[in-house]
Amino acid sequence: MQAGSFIVGYEWDFSVVFRDFDLLLLGLVNTLKVTGLALLFGIPLGLLLALLRLYGNAVLRIPASFLIEFLRTTPPIAQLFWFFFAMPILLGVEIDPFEASVLTFSLQSSAFFAEVFRGGILSIDNGQWEAAKAIGMNRNDTLRRVILPQAVKRMIPAFLERAIELMKTTTLVSTISYADLLYQANTIAQSTYRSLEVFTVAAAMYFVVIFICSLAVQRLEHHLGRTGELTKG
Repeated sequence: MQAGSFIVGYEWDFSVVFRDFDLLLLGLVNTLKVTGLALLFGIPLGLLLALLRLYGNAVLRIPASFLIEFLRTTPPIAQLFWFFFAMPILLGVEIDPFEASVLTFSLQSSAFFAEVFRGGILSIDNGQWEAAKAIGMNRNDTLRRVILPQAVKRMIPAFLERAIELMKTTTLVSTISYADLLYQANTIAQSTYRSLEVFTVAAAMYFVVIFICSLAVQRLEHHLGRTGELTKG
C-alpha cells in the first residue's frame, strides 16, 4: 500500500534533470568512446586470435584457444576489477578508470570477435582454397585476398550486434568511477533526489542510440540475406 501510494502521489519533475543534461550528454560521449575504442582494438586482436586458433602450431594455438575461452566465460566485471585493482599492484603501473575500461572491453570483445572470425572463415567453401591453390597462391595470400573479403561480408551483422551488446555491457565501468552515462546519471540522482526522472532520461538515451543501431543491423541483415552473403547456420 505504501509503495502504491507513493507511485500514485508522485509528482514528476524533469526540470532538475535537464538542468544537468550536459552531464548526461558527456556521459553518453564517454560511453561511446569506450565502446568505439574497444571495437577499434578488439576487432584486429580478435582476427589475430582466430588465425592463431585456426592455423597456428600447438605452441600458439593452445594459448590462443585458452585465452578466447577464458575471456568469453569469465564475468566482465571480474575482468574489469582485475585490470583496475590488481594489475597496478602486480606490475607497479598506474592505470586510470578509462584505460582499465578500454583494456578490459577490448580484450573481452576480441574473444567474441575471434569466434565470429573463425565462424566466417570456416563458412567459406573449401573449393575457394583449392581454386586459389591451383593458380599458385599460398595460404596467406589466399586468406588475405580470397577468403577474408568474402567472410567479412558475412560477419558484418554479427559485428554490429556485438557492438550493441558491448555498449550495454560498458555500463559496468561506473563501478570503477568512470564517468559514463550511468555514472553521471547516478551522480545527478544523488544530488537532486530525483532518481526516477534521471534514470528514465538515461534509459531513453540508451534506447535511442541502441535502437538506431538495431535498425541498422536489421536493414543490413535484410540486404545481405537477399544477396546470399550471410553466414549460414
